[in-house]
Order: sequence, then C-alpha cells, then structure tokens
Amino acid sequence: MIRVLLTLALVLTGAVAQAGQVRIKDLVEFDGVRGNDLVGYGLVVGLNGTGDGLRNSPFTEEIMSTILERLGVNVSGEQLRPQNVAAVLVTADLPPFSRAGSRIDITVSAIGDADSLLGGTLVMTPLNAADGQVYAVAQGTVIAGGVSAEGIAASVTQGVPTAGSIPSGGRVEREIDFDFAGLEVVRLALRSPDFTTAARIEQAINGSMNRPVARMIDAGTVSVDILATAAASPAHALSQIENITVEPERRARVVVDQRSGTIVMGEDVRISRVAVSQGGLTLRVEEAPIVVQPNPFADGETVVVPRTNAEIEQEPGIGLAEVPETASLSDVVTGLNALGVAPRDMIDILKSIKAAGALHADFVVQ
Repeated sequence: MIRVLLTLALVLTGAVAQAGQVRIKDLVEFDGVRGNDLVGYGLVVGLNGTGDGLRNSPFTEEIMSTILERLGVNVSGEQLRPQNVAAVLVTADLPPFSRAGSRIDITVSAIGDADSLLGGTLVMTPLNAADGQVYAVAQGTVIAGGVSAEGIAASVTQGVPTAGSIPSGGRVEREIDFDFAGLEVVRLALRSPDFTTAARIEQAINGSMNRPVARMIDAGTVSVDILATAAASPAHALSQIENITVEPERRARVVVDQRSGTIVMGEDVRISRVAVSQGGLTLRVEEAPIVVQPNPFADGETVVVPRTNAEIEQEPGIGLAEVPETASLSDVVTGLNALGVAPRDMIDILKSIKAAGALHADFVVQ
C-alpha cells in the first residue's frame, strides 16, 4: 500500500513537471474582474413542523409580521405561533459582468432553532452588497443539505438539514457600475506572488505582443498598458493575454494531513545530510483482579485479590539511516519507502527533519 501511494506521488510529480506551461488566466486575477458578496435576511415557509420556536426566536415573528403587513394582511396585536416558518440568512456571490435579469445561485442558512429547512420555500428576499444597495432578489424552493428523522425515543440526522441552496434562485436587479471598456492600464494580480513568475509573465506578454506593453511592479503585480497593445478594446487585449502560457516558479513545500496520513511534496524539496532513527515503546498495564471465595459451609469472607499485568513492548522501527546531501524528492521517497516507513511515521520523521533544520521547504500541517 505504501509503495503504491509513493509510486503514485512520483508519477503525479513527473506529470506536473512535464506539463510545465500554464496559461496566464490560471495564474492571475485581472484588476476589476471580480465578484461581489451579497447577503439578505429572509423567511422560509412551508416547513413540516420543523421551523423556529417563536418564543426562542422572536425575530422570526417580527419578519413574518412585516411580510404579512406588506401583503396587506393586518396582524397588529396578534400572537403568531406557527411551527412551519424559519428565519434564515441568504447569501450569494454576484459574478463579474452580471447583467440585470441573469440568475445566480443562493445559499440559505437557518439562524434560529429550526430543526430542518427540508421542503421549505424562501419568500422573496432582497440581497444587499457592502454598500447597502439591493443588487438581487432571491426566492424559491430550498434544497436542504441533509435529512433528519425523529421518533419517541431516538432520532437520526445525516448532513446539515438547517442549511441548503436554491440553484438559480436569485435574479440580478442592479448591475455593478464599472467602465471596463475605458481602462487604459490593467493590473494582473498573481494568486501566488513570486518574483520569478511575475518576471516570466512580463517577458511572455512582451514577447507575444512584440512590444514592451507589460511591466512587473512587484512579486504579485504585473501592469499591462492596454493602449500600447493596439487592441480594439481592453476585452480584446485580455483575451489574447490570458491564453499566453508561462512556466510558473513554485516554492518548495511539504503539505501533510495528519488525519488521513496524506503527504504531498513538491519536486523542489531538498534535504541536507541528516541521520534518522525511528521507533517507539508501548507500555501496557492491565488490571485482572481475582475473586477468592471461602470453602462451602466454612466461615470466611469473599476477598478480591488485585492482580496487575504490566509490560513494555518494543515496536519495530528503523535503525539509524542516513539521508545524503541535498537529496531530491525521488531520493527521499525511495529511501523512506525502502525502509518500510508508514505514512503517519513518515510525517513524524519529516517534522523532526524540519525541526533539525535539514528540510529546505515550507512545512504545512493541516
């Protein structure tokens, strides 16, 4: 199993190394081309007795009264105690260049003590952006993310029934004011800032346009002069730039997941000369008391005699092994694999090598 996993790691690493070239659109974000977060406060109705308890969630009664009065129903002074409504927070992401009338996906989450949103319907809810303006309206049937069932003496829940989504449940009502066609300079923001990658992007763009239109500002920003590209519009210029391929430079990094025992190492990871010895002891203590009873018809008392078994077990491990100077990824993986090291033990070994200062890479533990 270990050998298969490590061999797969080497195959994947080789595939990435052969791929090399990556499109600029997969490495950067274009200045101004971004989404916006929307949020709203609404009401889900039609629940099968799994809604908010209005005594514990008075805000649900308030919004329900507001909606009914908006629809022309006078509920002043009435005490509403339904069990089929729930107050929810509605969130969405407004994609860039969204136009009025287009549809967006909606996420709904209960904020009261509702047990489930399964089968409920979200009443028309305005969605606001950070500036307080309404940019979309959401409504529709909630698709809950889980299910729950309850009996007299037991209950079972799978997933999260108090949160759900409404695919295409929001309609854009207001567009973001942004004059993209009037841009003269567009900045490319690298998702992973790196001086070498930024320089390669600058060289690739200038080489493709046969003129100096791009300029590296810092490790995370490359500026492009749209007017110098002689393109018909910024959209035409970026459509040419985003498909140019470059070879990104990656930092040496080791990522480990302690829960699953997964280890991912980049091909640039290097380890200096270091000696590794791995093993462990297991201390086991068991209580096995003995009950001693008197003979039949004899005077005496039943006595519990304590008995303890304690032992120390030496777990099989690896002896003193030496990693050569500036070993590459394949050398490290092959060496640890040959020693029969389990993935979780390998994580501990890598931690110790990093602590010793011999692992020349970023060590990320998840």
